[in-house]
Amino acid sequence: MKNFNNILQRFETISLKEMDDVRLLDRADTKFIFNPKILHEILEDIKNNYRVLCTDYGRISKYKTLYFDTKDLSSYISHHNGKLNRIKIRFREYVDSEIVFLEVKLKTNKGKTIKSRIQNPTIENVLSANSKKFIEDNSFYNSADLKPSLWNNFSRITLVHKKDKERVTLDFNLSFSNYKEDKEVDIPHLIIAEVKQEKATVNSDFIRVMKKRHIRQYSMSKYCIGTVLTNKYVKSNKFKEHILKIKKLENDRSLIA
Repeated sequence: MKNFNNILQRFETISLKEMDDVRLLDRADTKFIFNPKILHEILEDIKNNYRVLCTDYGRISKYKTLYFDTKDLSSYISHHNGKLNRIKIRFREYVDSEIVFLEVKLKTNKGKTIKSRIQNPTIENVLSANSKKFIEDNSFYNSADLKPSLWNNFSRITLVHKKDKERVTLDFNLSFSNYKEDKEVDIPHLIIAEVKQEKATVNSDFIRVMKKRHIRQYSMSKYCIGTVLTNKYVKSNKFKEHILKIKKLENDRSLIA
């Protein structure tokens, strides 16, 4: 963490208000995974091309998320089976500022991510009437079928390109807790990087750095991985390779995808 903060101090900064032009709620996502041991070197490579989000609480933000799903985990199963036009529903809290949003995240059959959200007073364990209406207005789920499924906590660095309409998020210190079984799992040796663009293109300074380091694109859902790691009964054939890669990352300094 100390090394992250040291190099981030050398980035130009951007405020939340300045980020309004790159909210990218309708976007294309490109993901990568790697070990935090090499993050300092990656940040060094890109520090002249990106600004780092800086809030009143610093350059690293903490997040808390509660995902909702049906009793049979249809949202998870849709992702596991590769179904397109799939939806995730979650409450997300920006821990430092105590701001909470209810979010509906749609992955379309065109590979686009569309996120709808409303601010909420708190993370809800039982959906309020307002939350139920928002979910039903923005998804194909019946809100009565949804229950809390998974807790997720992580830290995030947000980078914004100086010229292009592009954001990069770097999520680390991931932990998961199954809502019913209260089983907790920490993954301190994993970073999930996500490049968010209006249209997917490899013409990105961050993606160029990934290629230089032979780090290949690798899609990984925090919700799905957390569900697999905290629920021994869930169908998980598709994600066994993901779990093996995460384990391999623990002792590998270079890329692992």
